[in-house]
Amino acid sequence: PSPGHDVNPATGDPYAPNMVPRGDYARVLAEFWADGPDSETPPGHWFTILNYVGDHPELVKQFQGEGPVLDDLEWDVKAYLALGSAMHDCAISAWGVKGWYDSSRPITAIRGMAELGQSSDPALPSYHPGGLPLVPGAIELVDAGDPLAGVGGQHVGEVKLWAWKGSDAINNVDTEFAGVGWILAKAWEPYQRPSFVSPNFAGYVSGHSTFSRAAAEVLTAFTGDAYFPGGMGTFIAPAGEFLVFEDGPSVDVELQWATYRDASDECSLSRIYGGIHPTFDDVPGRLMGIDIGLDAFQRAVSFYGGDATEGPCTSTPEPETCPGDLDNDGFVTISDVLILLGDFGCTSACVGDVDGDGVVTVADLLGGILASFGEACL
Repeated sequence: PSPGHDVNPATGDPYAPNMVPRGDYARVLAEFWADGPDSETPPGHWFTILNYVGDHPELVKQFQGEGPVLDDLEWDVKAYLALGSAMHDCAISAWGVKGWYDSSRPITAIRGMAELGQSSDPALPSYHPGGLPLVPGAIELVDAGDPLAGVGGQHVGEVKLWAWKGSDAINNVDTEFAGVGWILAKAWEPYQRPSFVSPNFAGYVSGHSTFSRAAAEVLTAFTGDAYFPGGMGTFIAPAGEFLVFEDGPSVDVELQWATYRDASDECSLSRIYGGIHPTFDDVPGRLMGIDIGLDAFQRAVSFYGGDATEGPCTSTPEPETCPGDLDNDGFVTISDVLILLGDFGCTSACVGDVDGDGVVTVADLLGGILASFGEACL
């Protein structure tokens, strides 16, 4: 995570403290950056951030913070090209890595190891070298008389975790939250909507980390400023309204990011807090995102034409013409056919010589006019 920032460079004032309960912060983070089914998706989330930046009243739309102010259309086209290119490249790179390493997700690893048992003490029940390590207060065995022991003690000797109790602990999502407590490790689930199934691709590397860091690099380079307009970007999660699959947060939570990289770091951490990725999925994705974002930005700039800081384009591109549009009315129609037929057999300075071979023949009619008949020449 970011080491923090003492002073807002836009105002010159220190950033005000923003303290909220940790449980609320972690839950809001996991939900805000989830971007699962029926959402704008992780790369799409960064387009909403780009739109937020572009609409900010304190943004001055200069390319890389220099030169004349760009009009809204030019700003949007150039910014979308740069960010879209980076997001596409991230998808190719990250999913190539996922396919190569084919690593498991936490839900697969935790449940699978829990089914094997514990790996800490051969003298204790459920020992297996591939099981979960016992950690007092976090990973323990179910004893007789434990509330998790089950009917007839069926779960005695199994592994239990101190974790989020899961969606089964919630009957009314509008008024209840699961909280944390002891659960059977083999029933552990990540903090996300129960309708979100494990995706059909590997965990390593984190797509969220790759997308978000690349996007942060693009926004930093494009605006010429590491900071959000005004020195801070924000999002408010209203108390008792924002969370979807349980009640919460208990207070209003305002997410704050001084820089685009701060937002990227928070996105990466949200996947760890939610139990979607372990830490080793995260950092390699961030490092990939840095390289991909900067490379994609430079590639996008090469398509801007001329000096990208020159400001609004004033030249008008030459209209594309159709060789078969002999009367230059912008369309290939029957009038062009009649002109060609009137010029049929011509061998010098021929208007109907569509293919440029010096003579008007059937080839001009078939390949030059009939092939594009009815088309508009824009």
